[in-house]
Amino acid sequence: MSRDQIMSAAIRHLNADPAASMAQIAEAAGVSRATLHRHFSSREDLMVSLGHRARERWADAQTAAGVTEAVASGEPARLERALHALLTALVGIADEYGFGLADHALVTHPELLRRFEELEEREVALYTAAQRAGLLRADLPARWLSSAVFGLLVAARESLRRGDIARREVPRLLLGTFLDGTAARPTEDPPPTDAPTAGHAPGDPDVDTCGDPDGGPAFGNGDGGRVRRAGR
Repeated sequence: MSRDQIMSAAIRHLNADPAASMAQIAEAAGVSRATLHRHFSSREDLMVSLGHRARERWADAQTAAGVTEAVASGEPARLERALHALLTALVGIADEYGFGLADHALVTHPELLRRFEELEEREVALYTAAQRAGLLRADLPARWLSSAVFGLLVAARESLRRGDIARREVPRLLLGTFLDGTAARPTEDPPPTDAPTAGHAPGDPDVDTCGDPDGGPAFGNGDGGRVRRAGR
């Protein structure tokens, strides 16, 4: 069995049992422990190799989505296509490499961390460009958006593991949850200060600017704006 085949078998088994030992991984791959150790000197060595493989998948997804080109263009339509394509691809990667989303060796290994930061910067640049183009809310830090995507990927992975959702539903659920919460919202201009309250014409006694025409107290909003009296 080749190194790549052993890695693929290890991925499948680790997704079922993230804490699997080298002996268990070897058994799942159908090789002896000696064969496994010829390719990977330790469990950490195996996990780091799998981490490199996952990051290459991540980089390929960014390239296929046209992230760099979309950011450079600044075009809303192009940025939107890249965003949708990337998020959809990340669902597949998180599904395949879900065991590593919180693995200590993959999170702390210096080389893997450096590569992670490089890839994350590309995505932060995409979110920033999407904010400038009016696609995503500008009041949310771009790095928070990146963290939110990661959190949703972890949630999707756990929901699949527990059987809470169907695999085919994950892209729709993740995209819907992320975009519904982060999409830019149209701003509403405040009404003119001299505009009458809806449904009332100027001079309507039910709309008061300074006092109740019947002699009762008026309820102001503190800034001179018009308000309906209590009970109306």
